[in-house]
Amino acid sequence: MNAPLVLLHLTGNVVLLLWGLYMVQSGLTRALGAELRHWLDTGLRNRLSAFVSGLGMTLLLQSSTATGLMVAGFAAEGAVALVPALAVMLGANVGSTLIVLVLSFDVTRIAPVLLLCGFIAFRRGGTRVHDLGRAAIGLGLMLLALHLLLDTIALAESAPTLREAFEVLTRDPAVAVVLAAGIAWAAHSSVAAVLLIASLAGGGVVTPEAALAMVAGANLGSAVNPLIEGPRDAPAARRMPVGNFVNRLVGCVATVALIHPLGARMADVAADPAQRVAVFHLAFNLALAVLFIGPLPWLARLLVRAFPERAASADPAQPLYLDPAALRLPHIAVANAAREALRMADTVGTMLTGAHQVLKTDDRKLVQEIRRMDDVLDRLHDRIKRYLTEINIEELDARDAQRVTDVLSFTINLEHVGDIVDRNLMETAQRKIRRKLKFSDEGAADLAEILERLGETQRLAAAVFISGDQRAAKMLMREKEVVRNLEARSTREHFSRLRAGRTESVGTSSLHLDILRDLRRINAHLVAAAYPVLDQSGELLPSRLRGDAAR
Repeated sequence: MNAPLVLLHLTGNVVLLLWGLYMVQSGLTRALGAELRHWLDTGLRNRLSAFVSGLGMTLLLQSSTATGLMVAGFAAEGAVALVPALAVMLGANVGSTLIVLVLSFDVTRIAPVLLLCGFIAFRRGGTRVHDLGRAAIGLGLMLLALHLLLDTIALAESAPTLREAFEVLTRDPAVAVVLAAGIAWAAHSSVAAVLLIASLAGGGVVTPEAALAMVAGANLGSAVNPLIEGPRDAPAARRMPVGNFVNRLVGCVATVALIHPLGARMADVAADPAQRVAVFHLAFNLALAVLFIGPLPWLARLLVRAFPERAASADPAQPLYLDPAALRLPHIAVANAAREALRMADTVGTMLTGAHQVLKTDDRKLVQEIRRMDDVLDRLHDRIKRYLTEINIEELDARDAQRVTDVLSFTINLEHVGDIVDRNLMETAQRKIRRKLKFSDEGAADLAEILERLGETQRLAAAVFISGDQRAAKMLMREKEVVRNLEARSTREHFSRLRAGRTESVGTSSLHLDILRDLRRINAHLVAAAYPVLDQSGELLPSRLRGDAAR
C-alpha cells in the first residue's frame, strides 16, 4: 500500500480513537458530573489528597485536560489554592498513564461486548444509564480504533516512503519530542498520542529510543493546550497551566539528555515495544510527580511572582470569567456564566445606590455615571448570552440545562432593571434637576425607603440566584408584596398632601408617581430570581405562594 493511503487510514483511525475518547468523557461527565465536582472539591485539602483526586478523576474522565479544566474552574472561583491545583495536575498526568497502560494490552476482544451493552443501555436505560451506555460505546470504539491502528501500522511495512519519513523525523530525539508534542497538541489528548506512538513502536515504524522521546513530547504537547486556549487577560489564571508546562518541559529535557541509558533500561523492563512505551509513559509521569510534589510551594511562589494579580480591568464591561476553554466542559462553562451574572447584579446594586444619591443631591455628574453603568450591563449581558449559546446543551444533564435557562432569565431581568434606571429614573431625575424642583420631606423619605428596600432586595436576589435556597426564595418573593404596600402607602399620602394644597407636592406630583411606578417595576424584575427555585420545589402557584393562598 502506498504512503498517502496508509496516512489516510492512520488519520481515520486516530479520529475514531479521539471520538471514542470524547464519548467516554462526555458520557461520564453527564452521568456523574455533580458527583465528580463534589469529589474533586472535597479532595483539594492538601498536596497528597489533591494528587489522588486528580488521578482518580482522570481515570474516570479519560482525560487529564478535562480534569485540569475542572480544577481551573475551582481556582478561578478562589476555592482552591495554587499548590493543590498543581498537585491535581500531577495526579491527572499519572492517571492518564494508567489508561494507556491498560489499553496497551490486548483487550480488543471485549470491544464488541462494550459496544453491544453500551448500545442497549443507550437506547433503553434511564438518564444516567443512557449516559453510562454512551461511555461504554466510546470505550468500545477506542478499543476498536486501537485494533485498526495496529493493522494500519502493519501496512506501513509495505510503504517504504512512510517508514523513511518517520525514520528521518525521529532520528534526532529533540525533533521527535517536537513532532509528538505537535501530535498531542492537535489531538488535544496525550492518551491518544501515546497510544499512536505505542502502535508505531509495535509495528517497528519508529526505533525504541525515538518512541521514548516521542512519549516525552506527547506529555509536553498535552500541556500546551491550556496555555494557548486558557484566558489571556488574567495573568493569575495562567499560573496552573504554566506550572504544569514547566514540569513537562523538565521531563522532556531530562529524557533527551538520558535517551540512550533510558532506552537500554526500558529494554530490560519490557520486551514488547508497545508495552515498553506504556511503561515509560507511566515512569515518566511518576518520576515528575515524585520530583515536583515536594517543591510545589516553592514553584507556586515563583509562579505568583511571574504572574501577579493584575488590577481590575479599566473596562468594567470586560468579562472576567467567561473562559472559552471551559466550553469543552459545559457544566463548568455554566458556572462561569453564573459568576459573570453576579457581576451584573453588583452593577445593578451600585446603580440603585447611585439613584438614591441622585434624588437626594441632584448630582448631575452622578447621573451620567449611572447611565454609563447601564452600558456596562448591556455589554455584559450580551457577552453572557453569546457565551451561553456556545455551550453544547446536549452535554448537560437536566439540572445544568435548567441552570442555563435560569442564568439567562436572571441576566435578562437585570438588564431590564438597568434600562429602567437609565431611561426612566435618570431621565426623571434630570427633569427634576433642570426644573429645580424639590420633593416634600415626606415624599423624599418615602422614595428613599423604597430605594433602600430595593437595595436589600437586589442582594437577596443575588443570594437566591447563586444558592438556590428555598427559604431565601420565599423571603424574596414576599418582597414584592412589601414594596407594593410601600408604594400604595406613599401614593395615598402623596394625594393627601395634594388635597391639603402642599405646593412642593403639586410641583413634583408627576415625577413622584413616575418614580413609584418605576421602582415597583424594578422590584418585580428582582423578585423574579425566586421563581425558578420555588417552581422546582413545587411552592409556586400560578399567582401566589402556596402558603399564602390558604390565608
